[in-house]
This record gives sequence, C-alpha cells and structure tokens, in this order.
Amino acid sequence: MSCVFILKFAAHGSDIIHGEKASENSLLYMASVRNSSTHYIRALYWVMTSLLCPVRQNVTRKHIIPIFQQLLGNSSDLYNEIWHFKTIQFATSETNENANCYVAGWGKTKTGGHVVNELRVVKVSIIDQQVCQDRWDKIRLPANVICAGGYGTKAGFCQGDSGGPLVCNGMAVGVVSFNKGRNCTYPNVPNVYTDISKHASWINSMIKTF
Repeated sequence: MSCVFILKFAAHGSDIIHGEKASENSLLYMASVRNSSTHYIRALYWVMTSLLCPVRQNVTRKHIIPIFQQLLGNSSDLYNEIWHFKTIQFATSETNENANCYVAGWGKTKTGGHVVNELRVVKVSIIDQQVCQDRWDKIRLPANVICAGGYGTKAGFCQGDSGGPLVCNGMAVGVVSFNKGRNCTYPNVPNVYTDISKHASWINSMIKTF
C-alpha cells in the first residue's frame, strides 16, 4: 500500500487516473516518506493521512514527533480514518458542489499498474451525497464522507494514493479513503474520501494541545 500525507499548504489548489504531471512547486502541501524506493508516507509540519497508512506500514517512529490516533468507534472502521502529525490548512465547513477540486498522488495510473515517481494531479468534481449513496447501493455510507471523481468520469484516484488530499479552492477538504473493489476505471461509483470538516473540532483540539 502506498500512502500520502497532506503538508501545510503553500499553493492553490491513492493513485491518479487520467491526470497529468504536477508542475514544479505547484503542490507544496504534498510530501513523501519512502522505504527504499517505495512511497509509503508522503510531508515537517503537522500532516494528515489515512489511518491505514501508519498501521499497515509498521512505520518507524524514532524520528517522528508524537503521533495521535483518532479512534472513532472501531479502529478498523475505514470511514473514520484520520491520523494527524502536525499543522495544515483545512476546511471547517462543507464543500460546495461547484468547488474547483483536485486530487494528487504518486499512485498507480491504471488498474493493475505501478506507482509512479512523478507527482500527478487531476481535476475532480464533488458528487452529491445522495447520488453517491445511490451509486454505492447496498453499502451504507456514513455522514462523515465526501464523494468526488470516479462516477461518470475517467478521473480520480487508484491504489497508492491512500491518505492523500482532496483539495478544493486551496483547502484540504477530504482524505483519500476507498473506491470500488480496486477498480480504477470508475465505471459505476464515485470515489470516497473522509470529510475533514466533520473532524475539524478534534483536529483543532490536537493542534492547541501541542
């Protein structure tokens, strides 16, 4: 699994499908920590990522400032997956469906493909929550997720971008969570992100604590 962290923002704005190479110095909130040549965590300020990244990667914490895990119910609950490491600019209210949004990462560029060394980015649109739920059908989505990309397009994330940011109008609004059965061609369902605004109070409390 390849994972991404969101670093403090300095620009507008788990794999990228039908995207393009990000221009130099355009996405300065992205960062990567590697194990040999493999991306496994991507940012020196506070950063945010998916719960699964540190857990499944057995991250060595020797040189990392204190880590805080938000346990909302069961720790295996993919819908509540936020790890917070140090400070970022993030949304505190719901995102408008007309917002200008992007997702970026070093993940695979096609189903069954390989992760890449060059950061890639693609534009995606926010999808209405009810439409998203209807497309996911029997899987009941909780209220603390946001959907963008995938459904109705050929743009979105794939395996390797887990924990990466959904950025709308220069603010981090979501954290890459999951798609449909590792299928990155997006024929039927939207991509799902953890909605950062739903966790804003907890994030702010952690920042104030340290």
